[in-house]
Amino acid sequence: MKQVRELMSEDCKTVTLQDNIYEAAVIMAENDIGFVPVVDQGNGSQLIGAVTDRDLVVRGYAQKRSGSSAISEVMSDQLISTSPDTDAEEAAAIMAQHQIRRLPVVENGHLVGVIALGDLALGNTTEQDAGQALSEISEHHDQQHLH
Repeated sequence: MKQVRELMSEDCKTVTLQDNIYEAAVIMAENDIGFVPVVDQGNGSQLIGAVTDRDLVVRGYAQKRSGSSAISEVMSDQLISTSPDTDAEEAAAIMAQHQIRRLPVVENGHLVGVIALGDLALGNTTEQDAGQALSEISEHHDQQHLH
């Protein structure tokens, strides 16, 4: 069984509380990503939150916030994360349980990577585990949009 450290992306694009939502959007667009961890500028890579493309839309632009609004106005600070030593199957289960597609990987409070559901499918939890997690997440989102 592979561990998260073998499958995660280590080259994470990040923002700090000094950045604004426009800068986060540019990072997402330039890197074709929809998730950017927020780290503490004064403490290197300490993870303090994350911004998703959905956060920018729902908490940002839909609330008529300008691009110069602070990251803190749109970021999630209640994050689910995992350790690099977690096995891939457990990471898939965490994603399914919390209905998320990306999981920050934290060691001693510091961001060391991000693992996405696609990483699990490619690196092979078992494809069944990743497929099951994706199925559960997709069903949950579909049900939310129907109500």
